[in-house]
Amino acid sequence: METCLRMHDIWTDILTAWQAQSMLEVVAVLAAIAYLVLAIRENIWCWLFAFISTAIYIYLFHQVSLLSESLLNVYYLLMAVYGWYQWRFGDHHHERQIISWPMKKHLALIVITAGMVPILGYLTSQLGASMPYLDAFTTCFAVLATVMVAHKVLENWYYWLIINLTSVYLFAAKSLSLTAALFALYVVLTVVGLINWNRHYDRQQRLA
Repeated sequence: METCLRMHDIWTDILTAWQAQSMLEVVAVLAAIAYLVLAIRENIWCWLFAFISTAIYIYLFHQVSLLSESLLNVYYLLMAVYGWYQWRFGDHHHERQIISWPMKKHLALIVITAGMVPILGYLTSQLGASMPYLDAFTTCFAVLATVMVAHKVLENWYYWLIINLTSVYLFAAKSLSLTAALFALYVVLTVVGLINWNRHYDRQQRLA
């Protein structure tokens, strides 16, 4: 009986939290899930859902003073268009294939990107941003990882794994419960994406 009551309380809490979220956040979360599922499948329509989700998140993140995240989603909005073009026409006007970057290139990009984190963190802290340096970390590396997705770089999934794990904490701390849950799901889907793209990449290499 006590177990049943506890389960009832848990589901009541979940329902209450769901009802407390704005419908805009619900739409943004659903569109974001659709984006990642389609990206895992290398379906070009993922970029349409990315556009919808990011347009909503620009507003939502600004409302809770996550300024770096809000700016990041302006970038995502533009990258949704760029990503669609790259997947459709970017490889000599043929559908883009998965590629892999050498470790030396990754290390150089990581150092450069990490150097931008304290700069962005300081600038946004002066504008009243909440959790500015952690926010800047996810923002700077998401900028890099999004370029990698647009160019179908296999290793993008490793970057997203770290970004998404960090984002779960960041959004939970700002009471964006559905978005925190979304990024927890993203962690799982990121692993699925890595496995799926690895499989496709290996198949490409065998057929090359």
